[in-house]
Amino acid sequence: MTWAGEALAAIRKIVLIEERIGSLTDQVKVLADSYVELDRRLLKMEAKFELLETLSGRNRKALPSVSIRKRKSKKAE
Repeated sequence: MTWAGEALAAIRKIVLIEERIGSLTDQVKVLADSYVELDRRLLKMEAKFELLETLSGRNRKALPSVSIRKRKSKKAE
């Protein structure tokens, strides 16, 4: 291959790499937007659970299944 052919092949590779980078950049933007939306939804759910705990008058720190196991083991003794 001549030097001109090699230069042309190198330029083609550069153009392809630029196109791929552009495509990946767009994909990352979409993923970032999805992340922000999921984070917002998670925060809303956490706030609802905290409100439910406050309104129920109980401040549970453990999952209900953990408390049930402890109660069953005390009854068995």
